[in-house]
Amino acid sequence: MDPQAFIRLSIGSLGLRIPGPALNAAKSGIHTVSSPCSCEIRLRGFPVQTSAVPLVSSPEATPDSHSIASSFYLEESDLKALLAPGCFYTPQACLEIVVFTGRKGSSHCGGGVKRQQIGTFRLEVGPEWGEKTPVILFNGWIGIGKNKQETGKPGAELHLRVKLDPDPRYVFQFEDVTTSSPQIVQLQGTIKQPIFSCKFSRDRVSQVDPLSNYWSGSADVSDQEAERRERKGWKVKIHDLSGSAVAAAFITTPFVPSTGCDWVARSNPGAWLIVRPDACRPESWQPWGKLEAWRERGIRDSICCRFHLLSEGQDGGELLMSEIFINAEKGGEFFIDTDRQVRSAAAGTTTTGTATPIPSPQSSGDFAGLAPAVVVGFVMSCRVQGEGKSSKPLVQLAMRHVTCVEDAAIFMALAAAVDLSIEACRPFRRKFRRGNCHSL
Repeated sequence: MDPQAFIRLSIGSLGLRIPGPALNAAKSGIHTVSSPCSCEIRLRGFPVQTSAVPLVSSPEATPDSHSIASSFYLEESDLKALLAPGCFYTPQACLEIVVFTGRKGSSHCGGGVKRQQIGTFRLEVGPEWGEKTPVILFNGWIGIGKNKQETGKPGAELHLRVKLDPDPRYVFQFEDVTTSSPQIVQLQGTIKQPIFSCKFSRDRVSQVDPLSNYWSGSADVSDQEAERRERKGWKVKIHDLSGSAVAAAFITTPFVPSTGCDWVARSNPGAWLIVRPDACRPESWQPWGKLEAWRERGIRDSICCRFHLLSEGQDGGELLMSEIFINAEKGGEFFIDTDRQVRSAAAGTTTTGTATPIPSPQSSGDFAGLAPAVVVGFVMSCRVQGEGKSSKPLVQLAMRHVTCVEDAAIFMALAAAVDLSIEACRPFRRKFRRGNCHSL
């Protein structure tokens, strides 16, 4: 399997020095919790990212060199667009970091400190961005804003580390909806190479509540009463080109409506078990991960997918790897990315996760975890469509987490479970009694 070229641009080791009596009086070195400083990190063609900037009061203190405040992942097309020659109307692309004091939306009347811009750091995109080799673009302190010559006072200084790293990925796509048992191909430019096949089945459940159809009133009433209340027995097996099953996912906790409503709620989520062949026992499966899913009601309903990695042994330990909200109508992206998850958690957004790196399953059955300082950043992503739409999952997988075909297959099983969870969390169609004037 040949990967596609991706580049990871990381910005970290942030720190801010602002000369002044208030800061000089502090002697604890670096302040993060009470710091009112933040920054907006901008790169043309990408959404603006924000991060807190710790205040550094001690001249000897240096921000953590391993901390990552922001990451951008660039494809070949992104690099070409950024490296295109600038002109009067479209100047040369650059990485821009704008630093502020105070908090956005604060006001003096509300007792807060109004946000003010301190200065801006700019780094032009150059030829080294396209060399696909590790390179540190900047590392150290730099003055931002007005300098001493302009104001008569020392200016603010920003510490940061900007680095480029190759981050090649394998890109896969299901050639049809998951329920049609499609072939899975690897994408390399315009070339599609068959890698896996996907076999979907639905056991111990009638066709009264099929995966992608609403409940039909023509079915027998007793069957409707028995089957419309749960979705279970769904299975997906991933086969390699020889026809051998190399990964699978199946529902272990049925998707059922919670009491008083007609949807799967957070209090009682449905669950999938993601498994791989047991190397020691033929025809047996070994648990690898668990995916839980439920529906969050709101102005725009979301499907929450929460993934745990299961540890070996009798302790039954679980590691939370990702908890992602996907728009129920439009679809979206499920991902395991330590950078994005930690950043989202710090910002208090609805996309949460943990910084724990995901161990890659080996064909030998080795689940040894890797050090967080070594394995960070992007692991996998899966883009799916919303309810009732023809979803052909698109999966990206970091090359460093794949050492054999089985490694890629287990993520295909996870992607299939995510895709099917969108449909499994659809509201159940219920027959309301006369006189019931409110919807559930």
